[in-house]
Amino acid sequence: MTLSLFARSLLSLVFATICGVLMPAVGNAQPAGAAGENFIHRVQPGDTLIELSQRYTETPSNWSALQQLNAVQETTRLPIGLALRIPFSMIPEIPARAKVLHAVGDVSANQRPVAVGDLLEEGAAIQTGSNGFLTLTLSDGSTLAIPPDSALQLERVRVFRAAALTDTIFKMERGSLESQVAPQDTGVGRFEVRTPVSITGVRGTNLRVHTLKDGSRSEVLSGIAALSTGSGADQANLRPGQGAAVDATGKLLGVRTLLPAPVLSDPVRGGKGWVVSFDPVPGAVGYLVRVAGDATGSILFSSQRFPAPEVTFSAPGSGEFHLMVRAIDQDGLMGPDATLPFLGRRTLQSSDGSAVSTGYGQLVLLTEH
Repeated sequence: MTLSLFARSLLSLVFATICGVLMPAVGNAQPAGAAGENFIHRVQPGDTLIELSQRYTETPSNWSALQQLNAVQETTRLPIGLALRIPFSMIPEIPARAKVLHAVGDVSANQRPVAVGDLLEEGAAIQTGSNGFLTLTLSDGSTLAIPPDSALQLERVRVFRAAALTDTIFKMERGSLESQVAPQDTGVGRFEVRTPVSITGVRGTNLRVHTLKDGSRSEVLSGIAALSTGSGADQANLRPGQGAAVDATGKLLGVRTLLPAPVLSDPVRGGKGWVVSFDPVPGAVGYLVRVAGDATGSILFSSQRFPAPEVTFSAPGSGEFHLMVRAIDQDGLMGPDATLPFLGRRTLQSSDGSAVSTGYGQLVLLTEH
């Protein structure tokens, strides 16, 4: 069989599934994550088996194996939108590392403290203490925020050698992981978060996964994620604004719509910081309140849970910070954040209006009353 037989495929109106659910084509995001031990490429106009074999496996002759695996009948007419499976075992990969973007409080990797700029390799065991906040970034710009009281392992951190896509697996023991995966819409080779009772895999998603004593929780704010229980008995697809709980036995408790974000009032300075009140969110049993140094929540400084819709918070220093409040339902699923910018702590001012610093270069902060 010659290369001429693999001319550009004809356009068609065929759509395929990933994990059993129809997925529309989105821009040029051809890489579409993983399904089991297979990478998924969604076929675009002009794709051929030879070209895709070269692009991902670096071996054009692998086209015949891909044809057999995907039951492709007509090699010159790959259906547009086909979820073409390519085994990870056929894709050459190189080691990668996760870079520490933000670290505050008690944060360690392999039982050693970490600092901004550190590079964590595959196999690193990460822990955050009761006051620890950590944010990692991957080579494709993905950010991974790890809040307090979390423990997880970088089970896999690699990159496709030819296509420069990431292949990352996190193994969570406890706590949470909040991720913004492939924010530049370049697609992802594989991004999975594995808990003792569930596996959540994404294509390019703002995803949260929580590991609790009574199971796990997965929440999708944007993009699409595929959720399966540890035994593989239950599976579900999560779309934007959806979440799902899995109990301690590995039973999927169903997919549901996340609670809406609270509508926050303007913050009022008082007490030892700021106060914000808002109308209760129907169905909420509590609210998670966080303070970050950026609008995306990657640079976290504090996290507290409140039972009622009046919350207090403060900043670790001067300047602008961001308040983030989300509603929590009875099963522990959390909705999107409502955000507000606010000013940090007041500083002592000189006669010309500039901030006064100590002899060590630190600003003199005024006590809130």
